[in-house]
This record gives sequence, structure tokens and C-alpha cells, in this order.
Amino acid sequence: MASLKDLRVRIASVKSTQKITSAMKMVAAAKLRRAQETVEAARPYAERMERMLGSLAQAAAGQDGAPKLLAGNGRADIHLLVVGTADRGLCGGFNSNIVREARRAAEKLTKDGKTVKILCVGRKGRDQLRRFYGKQIVDTIEDVAKPRVTFETSEGIALRIIQMFEAGDFDVCTLYYARFKSAMTQVVTGQQLIPFAVEDKAADQAEGTTGGAKAVYEYEPDEHEILADLLPRNLAVQMFKALLENSASEHGARMTAMDSATRNAGEMIDKLTLTYNRTRQAVITKELIEIISGAEAL
Repeated sequence: MASLKDLRVRIASVKSTQKITSAMKMVAAAKLRRAQETVEAARPYAERMERMLGSLAQAAAGQDGAPKLLAGNGRADIHLLVVGTADRGLCGGFNSNIVREARRAAEKLTKDGKTVKILCVGRKGRDQLRRFYGKQIVDTIEDVAKPRVTFETSEGIALRIIQMFEAGDFDVCTLYYARFKSAMTQVVTGQQLIPFAVEDKAADQAEGTTGGAKAVYEYEPDEHEILADLLPRNLAVQMFKALLENSASEHGARMTAMDSATRNAGEMIDKLTLTYNRTRQAVITKELIEIISGAEAL
């Protein structure tokens, strides 16, 4: 049985931890409010840009001279997985869920005889993946959300990916991130960035329209010239949206995790306090028995 001093020290330690987790919960809640507003404002632009590019790409797909970002390089042997996670922990299963999905994809590709390369955006993804895929990690991009997520940062990451593609370092690029749904729910999403997934985007466009014949557009300049300019921009926009989604998901997961930790600390304090009171009562009873026994012996 622990001594009274040990129980007092442990209760004080848990109370200190509870204060920290409670403060982290409030900070995460404040950051979540801003991050949620930002991501909700960014979604419509990113989604409509995808739909527009889906329409353009559907018209240009299969034609000679189509941009490589749309048509690819004709191969699918080397896959680049861009794994977006946080730079910090204490956010529940946020990082682990994204890494788990990326690992599942990497294992499937490896079994199919493909070569896998990994670009980590965030330290936690690198820390978890390097145990199993240390040789496949080509680089790690850190501190993308300090002090906040900016389009310039996303544009830099997109440019890095495009340069790797043009250099022939990979054939297919897929981005993994957590789509924010609520403070308690984040949906891990895999989005193919290169080549542009024409069929999926065309299907999304069809779902968003009511029945009727598809409109026919005339482009000036032609589709290839427009796509050559818009595809790199879309890559930066989709990366920006993913980083915003990740930021909101991270704050939501941290707020939920710290709330659970605070409540668990409270329950532990109650149990330790009860144990302390029982131990203290037992010590007092023992001392009384010793005093009474000594008095009777006299």
C-alpha cells in the first residue's frame, strides 16, 4: 500500500496534468474555430476548380499534346505518396489514422510490384513511417502551419512535386490527409494529384448537375493551353485545401483528446483522493488502537 506522502504527491501531479490538458483544450478550441471558418471558406473554390478542370480534361483527354499533368507520362511504375500530418502530437489518433491509410496503400502497391516513394509533410508522419519505409522517404517538409497555413507554402510544395514529376522521379502522385467533418470526426482521404483523375472529377460534376444534355463549350485559347496553365495552379489549390483540412482536423482531434484527458484526470483524482482518505483513516485507527492498547497495558 502506498504511503500518505506518495498519494499526496501523485494527487498533486495529476492535478497539474489536469490543468495543462484543460488549458490545451481551450487553446485548441479557439484555434479550431478560426481553422474551421477558413477551411469552409476555401472548399467551394477548390471544389469548383476541380469541376471546371474535370470538364476541360474530359474534352482534352486522349488527344495528342495533352499536358503531362493531365495525361501522365504513360507509366504507373513509381508512386509518390504525399503524407500530410501534424508536427506535434497529443491529438488522439489524427496522425496515426493518416499514416495507417498511407501504409495500407504502400503495402498494396509494393505487392503489385510498384516502386513507392514517400514525401512527408509534417514530422509525425515521418517519425511513424521511417520505421517501416525509411529508405522510401525522399524528404520531409516541416512547420507548414507556422504561424498559419498560407497559399505560398502550398504553392512551394506543389512546385516541388511538379519538379520531381518533370525530372522523372515518379509517375503517379497521391495525397493523403484528413478531411475535417466535425471536432470528433475526421475522414482520412486519398486524392490523386498527378495525373489529374479525369473520370472521378467528371463523375463528381455529373452528380452536382441536374439532368439534361451536357453543355458544349468553345475555348479560347484551346483546352491544352488553358490546362497547361490551370493544372499547376490547381495542384497548389488542392494542396492548400488539404493543409487547411489537416489544420482544422488536428485542432479538433486535439480538443477532443484533451477533453478526454481532462475528464480522465478528474476521475483519477477522485479515486486517489478516496484511497488517500481510506489510508489516512486506517492510519488513524491503527494509532488509536496502539494508544488504547498501551493504556490498558499500564
